[in-house]
Amino acid sequence: MIVWLNGTHGVGKTTTAALVQQLLPDSHVLDAEKVGETLMDVSPGLPATDNFQHWDPWRPLVVDTARRVLDYTGGTLVMPMTVLVEAYWREIADGLAEHGIPVRHVVLHADRETLLARIAGEHAVPSPFRLQYVDAYAEAARTWLHAAAEVVDTTHLTPAQAARQVVDGRGVPAPGDAPASAATA
Repeated sequence: MIVWLNGTHGVGKTTTAALVQQLLPDSHVLDAEKVGETLMDVSPGLPATDNFQHWDPWRPLVVDTARRVLDYTGGTLVMPMTVLVEAYWREIADGLAEHGIPVRHVVLHADRETLLARIAGEHAVPSPFRLQYVDAYAEAARTWLHAAAEVVDTTHLTPAQAARQVVDGRGVPAPGDAPASAATA
């Protein structure tokens, strides 16, 4: 199965993914960003974009990479990756479902003030890339994202506490889903 950790840039997905992996026996972390980085290395370059997720090959390559890694390793893949475009998420989720791969979609959330403070605290100059997605995340959360996933509010949690909530299935389930306690990884 896959535990997909979604949420905006800077919320703590990569840190939490490493901690979730330590808590889940027979699990591995696969960062779908590496698929995007591979596409960024195509020479001459692919059409200009501000986000590699807009390139059509990225989404099916993520599905195929995850499927092949799972076929090879078994167990659980923990995938930290921001996906804020609903159609892109649907394409990935449907592609994984076509291969019979169950996905627990978990959104790590933090309130705006906490998120901005975390981004500001990472470097001497806050990441413009991360900052540009704060509003896009808020819009996705309001319109579809929080309804399509379990939500773990990390505003007042340490990364270890967030990871424990993910593993224990204590996110708020999406409407119509099984209770979080029944959806544990």
